[in-house]
This record gives sequence, structure tokens and C-alpha cells, in this order.
Amino acid sequence: MAWKSWRASRRRRKEEALERPRYGWIWKPLLALTGLYLLVSVGLGIWWSQPPAPFDVEQATLERRGEAAYLPGARGTVTVATLAASVATLLEKPGGYLRNDLAPPGVWLDNMPSWELGVLEASRGLARALPQMAGGDNADLAAAREALMGADRAWFPPATEQRLAQSLEALDRQLVALNDTDGGFAPGEGLAAWLTSLVARLDDLALRLAASVGSHEALIELAVDAEALPPRTPWYRVDDIFFEARGTGWALSQLLEGVQRDQDDVLREADVLAEWQGLLAELAMTQRRLWSPVVLNGSGFGIFANHSLVMALHMTRARDLAAHLAEHLAEPPVPPLAPAPAPPVEDGVGDPVEAPVEDDMAQEEGEQPTSP
Repeated sequence: MAWKSWRASRRRRKEEALERPRYGWIWKPLLALTGLYLLVSVGLGIWWSQPPAPFDVEQATLERRGEAAYLPGARGTVTVATLAASVATLLEKPGGYLRNDLAPPGVWLDNMPSWELGVLEASRGLARALPQMAGGDNADLAAAREALMGADRAWFPPATEQRLAQSLEALDRQLVALNDTDGGFAPGEGLAAWLTSLVARLDDLALRLAASVGSHEALIELAVDAEALPPRTPWYRVDDIFFEARGTGWALSQLLEGVQRDQDDVLREADVLAEWQGLLAELAMTQRRLWSPVVLNGSGFGIFANHSLVMALHMTRARDLAAHLAEHLAEPPVPPLAPAPAPPVEDGVGDPVEAPVEDDMAQEEGEQPTSP
């Protein structure tokens, strides 16, 4: 009986194993796939976090104009094309637009999304100033401005990428309109207002960067009022503000160069070309390579740098240069001085007296002039 019961129990165990098989082996390939996915995500995250290189505004203008590239364009062509190229960079760079990503690796990143915000804010500032530069608003400029003003983290349609694409289409239509050399931007119009908006933007970034420094003694060089600072920046937000400032500097370098190509004669006449170049050089300093893998917040001459303090210094200098340019370009040009009128000449008075001919001939011959 015991032998039969043992065989019956063994048979039942086999039937249960067939009816309920064990799947423990499937976790090994799942674990391998998960590890491979994480490895690829880390690699993509490192690649996507590299900021794109600056582009050439002249080459970008040729590419955006297409078949009309080798025809003369109206004033404002390079400005609009540079703005379009800056917006297109947000869509065409490695990884595309990452600020609204919901899946890895984009959702894990914070440096590149902050950089994108800086570029987007700089593009919005120029888009707001374009109607005044063009001498009046039109449908294409209004459409480009409205599309850029959308939410920067929208993922539900219309997503931010769709709005950026709509702004590119509107700017390309404006480029076609600028093929007519008679419909260009007004010389120097709107430059002062745009630079004034840049002053406010750069000042806000400088204050937020200074708020992460912490040491009030370090802010003396920046001439920053400690009472005007926002609340202390949390440690996990220091790198976000730093990369937002880098994105702003990258975009403004391109946009200022594009505006300079269109308004070069105005800047030369106002004698501010050297200061304009100084502003570009100051913004270029914000794009120097960051050798540290993280944004450091050291102090003094210690072994750790203070990247926020250095960036705040460049933002402050750029703000001061932009403020001086805005003030100078807002002044009306000084007309040339008219020549002073000649004094009235009365009859017999003030007429030039000519020497007698005889006296001149006598002096040439060495003789004394005869008395009258």
C-alpha cells in the first residue's frame, strides 16, 4: 500500500508540474534586457546633454532662403533667418526637444532642458521685438510670436515641438516676403527696445546666479545688492540656473550677430560697433568648456571653482553693455552743425584793399615805392 501511495503522489506531482510550469528562467533574459536598456539610456543621456556648436549666421541664412539665397534680400533677412535657425536647433539637435519628455533618458536629464529654456526665452524676446523692427506687425510675425509663447513643457497636443514647427513655418514665410528689397525693416527701428528687454533678462539671470553663491563677500565684485537677491538657490537647482544662463548666452550670441549683419550701417553711424562687439565677446565667454562633470559652488582660492559666480560676473558685464547700447541707440542722431553765416558787408566797409600795381612792381625791381 505504501508503494502504491508513493507512486500516486509522484504521478500527481508530475501532473501539477505540467499544469503549472515554473517560469523562473524567464527572469534572466528580462534582467539582461533591462541592464542593456539602462546602459543605452545612460549613453544617450550623455550624448544628448552635449550642447550644439554655434552656427554661422550667413550660412544659416542661405539655407533658410533656399532658391532665393543668391538674390539680394531686404534689411531684416539675416535677423529672421537667425531666429529661425535658433528655433530649429531646439528640434534638430541630438535628442530633439527634451524639456517635455516623459520617458528615459530625457526625463532623467535636467541640464539640457534648462539650456533649452535659455534658448527659448532668448528667441521669445526677439520674436516680441520683430514687429517694431519691421515697422508694424503682420500675420506671419504674429503667428511666429504666438507659437513661441506656448508652454515649454507641453506634451499633449499641441505639444511644444508642434508649436516650434509652426513658428518656423511662419518665419520662413516672412523670409519669402523679405525677398522684396522694398519691404525690409526700418533702419535701427526697435533696436533700443530689444536691448532694453535683454537688460532685464540678463539682470534676472545674474541675480539668480548670485543667489546660489551664498557668500556676500563674493558678491561685492558683482556690485549686487544683497537685499535684492531672491531666496537662496537649493543645491539641486544650482546647475539648472547655470545651464539656463549658458543657453541664453548661446542664443543671444547668434541673434546679436544676425542683427548686426542687418543693422551694420546704423551701428557704425551711432559709433557703437565696438561696444556691440564687446557684448558678443562677453557672451562668448559664457560658452567656455566646463571641465568639471558637475557645476561646482566653491569659494575663494579653494580647490573647487565657483561656476555660478563666474557666470554671474559675465551676465553682469553683458547686462551693463546692453544697457549702454540701448541708451545710446535710443538717442536721436545729432544733425551736423551748419556753417556760421558770413557777417553782412556794408558799402565801402570791409572791402579788401588791393596794393597798387606800381608799388608791387617797384618792390620786385628793388626800387622804393613812390609816394602818392
